[in-house]
Amino acid sequence: MKIIKHFALIIIVALSQLSLAQNLDDSMLYRKDFKSITGKNTVSVTSYEKNGIHLVYAGGVGNVDVYSLDKEGILNPISNHELHMQTGPARGMVADNINGTDFLFVANKHGNVIETFKILDNGSLERVSLVEDTDETYLGTAITLQVIHMKNASYLFIGGLEETPGLSSFKIQHDGNLTHVQSMKDDETIHTDGIIGMFIHKIKGKTFLYTGGFQDNGVSSFRVYDDGTFKNINNISDNNTDRYLTGAYPVTGVTLGENKYVIVGHRHHKYYERNGFIKKTDFEYHGDGVSVFKVNKKGALVPHFVLKDDETTKLQGQTRIEIVSTDNNEAVLAVGTRDDASIQLLKLNEAGVLSPINYLETGFSIYYGLKSHKIGEDNFLIAGSFRFDLGKIATYKIAPKINREGKVLRHIVNLKYKEEATQAQVDEAVETFLQLQNEIPEIANIEWGENDSTEGASQGFTHTFTITFNDEHAREIYLFHKAHLDLVSKVGPIIGGAFIMDYWTEVN
Repeated sequence: MKIIKHFALIIIVALSQLSLAQNLDDSMLYRKDFKSITGKNTVSVTSYEKNGIHLVYAGGVGNVDVYSLDKEGILNPISNHELHMQTGPARGMVADNINGTDFLFVANKHGNVIETFKILDNGSLERVSLVEDTDETYLGTAITLQVIHMKNASYLFIGGLEETPGLSSFKIQHDGNLTHVQSMKDDETIHTDGIIGMFIHKIKGKTFLYTGGFQDNGVSSFRVYDDGTFKNINNISDNNTDRYLTGAYPVTGVTLGENKYVIVGHRHHKYYERNGFIKKTDFEYHGDGVSVFKVNKKGALVPHFVLKDDETTKLQGQTRIEIVSTDNNEAVLAVGTRDDASIQLLKLNEAGVLSPINYLETGFSIYYGLKSHKIGEDNFLIAGSFRFDLGKIATYKIAPKINREGKVLRHIVNLKYKEEATQAQVDEAVETFLQLQNEIPEIANIEWGENDSTEGASQGFTHTFTITFNDEHAREIYLFHKAHLDLVSKVGPIIGGAFIMDYWTEVN
């Protein structure tokens, strides 16, 4: 009997692991909410949990916005806070607990400062420290921050992009103030010119930091010591064949089984003007890809695997990579792209091999604003765009893909107009709405009509527009398309009410 029970348990565990693997292979993103921001764009996003409240911080030019995130993925505004000199944008935001106090650290890119905010009980912020750039600290255009907890203290590592770039370490005091420990100037060997991504691994009690060099076209590893000092371990540069590090951008990592990996994306320099921002203009474009490095026992990076972009993936212009979840020695990654304007889901197995899952075309380019967050058993992504005309932050739930084969999506917009709206204004609004089909190719069809119901249940709604989309991607592109945003801005003043519903239906 004991033997039978034992084998039954093995079978149950095996089936459970198989189910997890199948869910990983068929995950999809579903947008749950979007909200307006007070900053001029959403360059950076981070999240944090305090007192059971799930918090989201969206940083843009001039402001940091604070929201709570509920278990359905709905955002609720809490507060907004001005950056030093109302500049920014807020970059490299990271929240952490230091000796019992919760802080949000913000790199004010063009304010040339690092701002430390205390996170209050309701999630709002109170500035407690301001560290300005010096000739030795390389904070002039600080972009990326990484908190590293050591045995006796915690340190904030800072990387950036400027004429004299480098990597700096600051000790975080109990009150949030920062004390300079060490700065290492960039040179021809290390890759610290344009640190837009950092990650740490701990190996047998030793701490290692990994950086990407956007202008240097490579990645570097550093040993970090208990006193916050650090030294370079090894460096790997781009080439024109099997490495995809031109414009090294996001850096993250994960431990799977006995293996530690660092995953690096890039936004190739071909996507920029050669004369100006890009320092090394002699480059070749041989494609886009996500690189996987294995970490050896000494903490050094070893090239391991590259997932190359093709017609089935959305990997052009990778600007953010997030670890969404790890199950059964596999990890799900989310790659935000600026040039493909998408979020691509990938799977990394224990052997360090990446494979594509699904992607969602978001309708906006992602710059630095992408953050994974877990509530209970559910995984969410919070995303924003660098677009100044958008001014939104969106949330997505990651769940098993729904079979939409043979179906189309109907987007129903019911409108009523204010009494003071003239017939000419209403006619112009209708025509502007219908013109969307000419400006947004993803719209399969638009039809409309005026209310002709005699049941007395129309609640004042007079006009109905039915838009047909062929898939989820088309709806996202429509929602955040400039033509749609312009319509809302133009027609909004005369709208007295809107009732909107979407549904999927079989193709006729």
